[in-house]
This record gives sequence, structure tokens and C-alpha cells, in this order.
Amino acid sequence: MAAQKSQENSSSTFGSGASNTTVATTAPSTRQRIIQNYLLVWVDASIDEANKDCQDTLAQLRAAVNDVTMCTQPDECMQFLDKVKDKKAFIITSGSLSQHLVPEIHAMYSLDAIYIFGGNISYHQQWTKDWNKIKGVHNNIKDICDALKGRVKQVNQDSISVSFVAENDDVSAENLNQLEPSYMYTQIFKEILLEMEHERNQAVKILAMYYRKFYHDNMTKLNIIEEFEHDYRKEKAIWWYTRDCFIYQMLNCALRTLDANTIINMGFFIHDLHQQIKELHEQQLSNYHNKPFVVYRGQGLSKTDFDKLKNINGGLMSFNNFLSTSNDRDVSFMFAESALGNTDMVGILFIMTIDPHVSSTPFASTNKISYFEAQEEEILFSMHTVFRVGAIEQMGINDQLYQVELQLTADDDEQLHRLTECISEEIGGNTGWERLGNLLLKTGHFDEAEELYKVLFKQPSSENNKAVYYNQLGYVKHRQGNYEQAIDYYRKTCEIFEKNLPANHPSFANAYNNVGSVFDNMGEYSKALSFYEKTRQLLEKTLPANYPDLATSYNNIGSVYDNLGDYVKALSFYEKALGIQEKALPENHPSLTASYNNIGSVYVHMKEYLKALPFHEKVLRISEKTLPANHPDLAASYNNIGTVYYNTEEYSKALSFYEKTLGIQEKKLPRNHPHLAISYDNIGSVYDNVGEHSKALPFYEKTLGIREKTLPANDPLLATSYNNIGLVYYNMGEYSKALSFYKKTRRILETTLPANDSLLATLYNNIGSVYDSMGKYSKALLYYERALEIEQRSLPANHSDIEKVKKSIEIVKKKF
Repeated sequence: MAAQKSQENSSSTFGSGASNTTVATTAPSTRQRIIQNYLLVWVDASIDEANKDCQDTLAQLRAAVNDVTMCTQPDECMQFLDKVKDKKAFIITSGSLSQHLVPEIHAMYSLDAIYIFGGNISYHQQWTKDWNKIKGVHNNIKDICDALKGRVKQVNQDSISVSFVAENDDVSAENLNQLEPSYMYTQIFKEILLEMEHERNQAVKILAMYYRKFYHDNMTKLNIIEEFEHDYRKEKAIWWYTRDCFIYQMLNCALRTLDANTIINMGFFIHDLHQQIKELHEQQLSNYHNKPFVVYRGQGLSKTDFDKLKNINGGLMSFNNFLSTSNDRDVSFMFAESALGNTDMVGILFIMTIDPHVSSTPFASTNKISYFEAQEEEILFSMHTVFRVGAIEQMGINDQLYQVELQLTADDDEQLHRLTECISEEIGGNTGWERLGNLLLKTGHFDEAEELYKVLFKQPSSENNKAVYYNQLGYVKHRQGNYEQAIDYYRKTCEIFEKNLPANHPSFANAYNNVGSVFDNMGEYSKALSFYEKTRQLLEKTLPANYPDLATSYNNIGSVYDNLGDYVKALSFYEKALGIQEKALPENHPSLTASYNNIGSVYVHMKEYLKALPFHEKVLRISEKTLPANHPDLAASYNNIGTVYYNTEEYSKALSFYEKTLGIQEKKLPRNHPHLAISYDNIGSVYDNVGEHSKALPFYEKTLGIREKTLPANDPLLATSYNNIGLVYYNMGEYSKALSFYKKTRRILETTLPANDSLLATLYNNIGSVYDSMGKYSKALLYYERALEIEQRSLPANHSDIEKVKKSIEIVKKKF
């Protein structure tokens, strides 16, 4: 089923408790951010956009780097750079601000180059010698613009997306998700774009409109867009690609960042560019005289990527963009050497041996048809070119400069063939776009998947395709925690099915399951059970007894009973599901994780922790082999093992797993997501239980901050947070603060719980303890007696909690 629900069940205990959880997944400028590998920040206290000189300077800067953000204070610049993730930043700073700004930003990974703009050049040249990212001190803007154009070329050269596959990787469906996503994405993008048909005139107009959104205030670029719209022909694809304008930059940045909207809008151009390279390759084949030849490419690689390259042991390296190489070693070496000015990079001279008869990826000399004609000796490869990695050698004494030998993979390369076949089979889908969407969902890239489906809705499509898109958007919203919107999308899917399919069609089972899954996460269990039962009945009528989709259905029904506290029924359905899966699947298949996890969770709820642990460890073992390092389901697995250790009072182990959970969630979830609140609460609980109350407090406060923003004012989870913080303050001896939070807890619980609820007894006992410690014994006695009254009604007469309260009453009476 497309939207199987993970079965880790969220819970939060009153006081100090841990939880199991299902883990799902503004720039200062108002201008639309341009799809390119770099941006420019101009920092100067005297910036005034109403001033003519400022306007002229800005126009010159935008001619070099269209995407310019202006800041008048260093703090603005620092905050902006903190948010830059996938681009390199150039900074122009006034001399007066530079000595304050440079030390604060110089170590930021996104920062590529700094230029000082102002007078007193000799003074600034002295102190800037110690900062290698400062590329120049200038007193006129033209010199800075000229320097920026050179940095832009270097950044574009260095920003090409690469992926690595070790030689001995056992490629299979079970470990497919360990591959770098960019490798799979670009392969599937390439398949999609080569099978698409385009109405070219309309596609060109749409792309021109798309470009104008980004360059609406740049007359130079608008003139080029106008020229492109009127003059573009498929025979001119290479000419336009090699022209020094936004087309090359936007395309390769979009392929690097996997910007689906840009790639789809440029789809016809990618198709034309590939086809022209392919046609030229066939025409030029005789020029190579059946002999291998060598081309070169120089660029910077991040130290992270270089470490991957060194460790793949003769494996595969994929260049995921269109790849520009040269016959001229000296020109390529210059690009490699230029990376030496950045301590985060390693300069690489790739020496590529090419067999001209390899047809898997076409390549061609562009000398006579590029924008620059014969000025550059360029060999251009189509996107997603894969090489076998050979020798890696340091060049001279500089440990930041290497040469790497690559060989274009043969058409019959066994590892590459297995890899390609496995990706195609595992991802599935009738069309290229469906395959891409499935891949994005499978690897947990929900934001990218949402963008893709919204773009696809704008394309002409059948009712059946719309049903698929609604279903997948529902799944995205479900995993993002936006349950109301998820149900809305799923119901639209059902409406299309009802108009077009017979009542017992298998697609209804999937749709019912998905709606039930959302209601389950919303805590509306009767509604969830109703939809899950519809799914089960339909599947049992139409499928063999051991079919995997039945296992999913049994798991989900078990989940509802689990949430209702009927653990015996829950365990029965979970074991049915596992029985089917263990017969049908290999022992490390990812689908087994749901059943193992569910059974582990039931045992946790039944407080049989030693039985729970091996099931959760099986989940983790499979997940670590089959999922990317930051996948949301790994966070859930770490959390559930942490919960077992928490409940067996192995707090150091619990803390280790909870911190792993939080590390993933903070990277993948919105800052106010409820699962973050649970993780903060869990870590706070661990510190609380080991007596490190000052460490517990900030985590409880983070939990409270999220819950106050996202929950109703009388939600019981808010009461839990207030109580936890009150307990911390009590243990720290800050009794007035403790009392303040306990009173907030009381306001919620007295309006939402029955008068005899045991949680009220716990709260009254806590308040009594505070008054007792403050020396207000009459008030302490009042709350102890309230706690005792509730406990005597709701607990057995010999319960230890009753004895504890009686003891407190006896002690406080002696203090009067």
C-alpha cells in the first residue's frame, strides 16, 4: 500500500516519563530567490535605496550577480548567512564594518569570498592578510564586479553535483536507500525527460515567463530572455547552454539542488540538449579513430566529498549535471588550483579516459557550435555521466591539490547495470514522474515530493493521474503532521475513484487505509477502525491469504487496539501481520520493521520491557542498513529503544538514543513540530531522573514553548509540561516558581479530568510538598488530604501511594 502507516504510538506520561513516537517529516529580501549556485550580500551602514549612487551601485552588482541582498548592520548579515544552505555567498562590506564582520563570518561554510569596499586601501590590505577568504580591497565598484565574475565561474565549476558508489556495494532493494539520493534522482530525471514529448513553442513561452519572475528588474537579463523566446530552436541548445547567461547557471543549480519546478520548466531544453549532444557524438565518432582519448576537468571538491572519493575503492563516481571537460590540461589545472584559496575545499584535476564507443552517456566536442565557437576546447557530456575511479595522487607537496584518474564506464559494466536495474524495479510507477515521486517519498524527501506533485497538477493530466497525485499529496501532508489537509487530499482521491471504479476495486483499499491512518494519528480511533475494517474486508475478499497488503491491514487494526489499550487484541493482529511478512520477505526487508516495531511497542505498553527490546533492536538493525542516515523512521527507531532503556532505568543508554532521535528531528522537522516536543520532554525526563535538574529544565521549557504555540490552552499535554517544570523547580528548591507552574497544571486538570482522577491526586500531593517545604503547613495539609481522599476512592486500600500520603500528613501535623 502506498501510504502504510508506521505503528510507533505517541504517548506522554504525567510527571517524568518517556514516550514512544511515530516520527513523520525568510530571507531579508522580498525579491524571489534566483535558482543559481551563489548569492551576494552587500553590507554597508549607508545603504539607502532611494539614493541615486546606491541605485547605480546596485545595478552594477546585479549585472554581475543578480541575486543581491542588502544589509545595513553586521548582525543582519550574520543572521542571513546562517540560513544559507545550498549556495555560496559573496560578501561586499564597507571598510568601516569589515573588521567587526569578518571574524564573525569567516568560518561559515557557505561563505566563499569577501570584498572590502572603501578608502584607505593600504590599511585594509595589512589586516586582511590573515583572512584567506578576503579576495580583495577596492575603492571602486567596477573592480569588484570584475572580480565577482571570476568567482562566479569558479563557484559554478565547483558546484556540480557528484555521487559515489563503492566498488563492492551489494546493490539490492534492501540497501537501495543507502545510495546518495542525488545519484538516483538524476538517473530517474534523465529517464523522464528523454521519454517526454513537448509542444516546443508553448514550452519555450512558459520557460520565458518563468525566467521573467526572477529577473523582472534586470533589463540586461530581460533582453536575453526576449531573444531566447523569439530565437530558440532545438538545434541551438548547445549554443544557448554555453552562452554566459542564466540558462547554464539555473539548469545546473536546479540539477544540483533537485529543484523540481525549475527542472520541469526546463524539461524540453534538457531533452534538446541531450539529443544534440547525442547527434554530434554520432557524427564525430570517426574523428577518434577507434582509440581511447583523455580529457581533463579541474574543480574544487568539498572535503566531505573528497573523503568519500578516497574511500570508494575503485567504485563509481557520477557527475549528475551536464559535464564540461577540456582537451587543455593547463586550463583545467587552473580551475583546480583556484580552489586552494578555500580551506573547506580540495583542488582536483580529473584525468578522464574516454572510450569513444561507449554509448551509455553521449559526449561531443562543442568547438564549432558553442556560443564561444573555437575559443574553448570543450567536450560536453550529457547529464548523469558515470566513471570508474582509478588512482588518486597528491600533486607535489600541497595536500590540498590532487589528481584523480577516471575511466568512462563501459556499456556492459556489471555493477552499473545492476544498480540501474535495481533502482528502476524498486521505485516502480507507470510514468517517469510517478517513479520520481515514489522515490522522493521512499527516501523521506517530503517537501520536494510536495513541490513535484503541485507542479504536476498544473500539467494536463487524466482523472486517474489526478487521483494518484491527490493520494501522494495526502501521504506527504500525513507525514508532515498536517492531518486535516491529508484527509482532504485522500477524500479527493476517493471521490475520483467513486466516479470511475467498481466498488470492489483494490484501489479503494488503499484509499480507505490512508484515511484510517490519518484518523489514527489524530486520536479518532473509532473512525480509524471503521476505515481499517473496510480495508481488511476488501482485501480478504480479493487477495490470497498471505498477500503482503493484508499484513499492512492487520498491523493498522492492531495499532488502533493498541491505542485503545486493548493490548491482547493488538498483539494478536500484529502477530498475524508478522506471520505473513516472515513467509513472504527476506529477513532484512524494510517492510518487516513495522511489525517488529509494533510488537515491541505493545510489550512496552504491557511493561514487559525485556520482551520489547529485541523487537526494537531488529527494527534498528534493518533501518540502519536500508535508510539514509537522517531518515525520519530512524529517529522513531532510536526513540523507541531509548524508551525501553528509560523504563529499565538505564538512563545513560536512554539519553544516547534520545539524542540521536533529536539530532534527526532537528534537521528534518519544522521547529514547532509535536514530535520535537516529545523528544525534548524525553531528554528532560532522563536528566530529571538522574538528578541533573538544571539540565532537565531547558528541555522541558523547549517542550512547553512548542506546546503553547500549537495546542489549545486546556490541553492535557500542557498540564504535563507545567507539572514537569514545577517538579524541576521544586527539586532545585525554587518553591515559589514550582508553585506557579503547579497552579497552571491545576487549572487545566480540574477543568478536563473527573474529580477522582489519579493525576489530580498526584498534583495535589506535589502542591502539598511545595507548601510543606515553604513552611506553610496548613496549606500543605489541605492538599495532602485532597490527594488522600482521591486515592482512597480509586486505589486498593493497601496501595503504596496511600501509605506515602498518610506518612506526609502525619509528618506535617507534627510541624504545627
